[in-house]
Amino acid sequence: MTDEERIALFLDYENLAIGAREALARSEFDFRPIADALAERGRVVVRRAYADWSRFDEDRRMLTRHQIELIEMPQRMGMVRKNAADIKMAVDAVELCFERDYITTFVLGTGDSDFTPLVHKLRELNRRVIGVGIEASTSSLLPPACDEFLFYERLEGVEPAPARRRVRKPPRGARPASAELVEEVDELPGSDDTNLVLVTQTLSGLERTNDGPVLASMLKRAILRKDPTFNEADYGFRAFGELLHHMSDAGLVELSEGSAGGDPEVRFPMNAEDEEAAFALLRSTVERLAKRKTGPPQLSGLKTQMRRTQPHFSEKRFGYGGFLQFTKAARARGLIEMNYDEQAEDYFVLPASAPPPTADA
Repeated sequence: MTDEERIALFLDYENLAIGAREALARSEFDFRPIADALAERGRVVVRRAYADWSRFDEDRRMLTRHQIELIEMPQRMGMVRKNAADIKMAVDAVELCFERDYITTFVLGTGDSDFTPLVHKLRELNRRVIGVGIEASTSSLLPPACDEFLFYERLEGVEPAPARRRVRKPPRGARPASAELVEEVDELPGSDDTNLVLVTQTLSGLERTNDGPVLASMLKRAILRKDPTFNEADYGFRAFGELLHHMSDAGLVELSEGSAGGDPEVRFPMNAEDEEAAFALLRSTVERLAKRKTGPPQLSGLKTQMRRTQPHFSEKRFGYGGFLQFTKAARARGLIEMNYDEQAEDYFVLPASAPPPTADA
């Protein structure tokens, strides 16, 4: 026996198929990209799709070729049919969870937020949950609840829409899952992709909280817990290891052989001299700006001033999750002082032992 994942697939087919057709402007839904993506993650032992199949005659034949069991949900008036399909799918998933303890992963093909409680329950029962949905019609509540979420449009083998499609806007006040992990959009050496910020922030947290080395597989799992939609293929990398090698070449991380073949240890470059030079750059920049008639500098904009001296400066290479954390570390070393101004909603940054700014500064 192997340790491969054993997967149960449940498709809210109407939600998935109609959403894909509207987003990709094609009449036929192609299940093959989903099948290929799941084959890479484990062995699919249960395949079920729920719909009123009188509305999906061609799809029914296509799904049968993929050995999917079709669960009939006859058309009824109003929203009764939809609610019945959702409830039937949820009941079957929970029932299977108790009857088949060898199933390790449940895949839910839907973008409907009504399934969020089901995701929570399956995870509570120690099952991994992967969501599959159409990006343009997936509720913003569903992806963060899953262990991993695959947007259909991004799967390998899905052809883009022939015409420009309308992009789903997030709810008012909402932020993408990855945006919540980034205090600011940083320009990292060797790349302008914010996915590198997510990787370095996660690595920084793991190094602080783990006693042992951080393996690449451990790092990838932690990233997916933060942002289940993360996929290195979206940034042009064929595998997560290739992304790490790219970051290693850029000097952002170091890789070394791990305890298991093909799963290297990941750490930040250990160069104390470079870190001390970065702190010295911060202090000298603060001293220079503090001499201006406009008063002491504020935290916002300070990093830009440092980059005028050292264009490729980034606190991420030293393991700090953001520039604020870096400046607080400098304060702890006695290099600078920081005073929060409620009116400006920002910090004043001063050289150590300098007097605090006056109220009208």
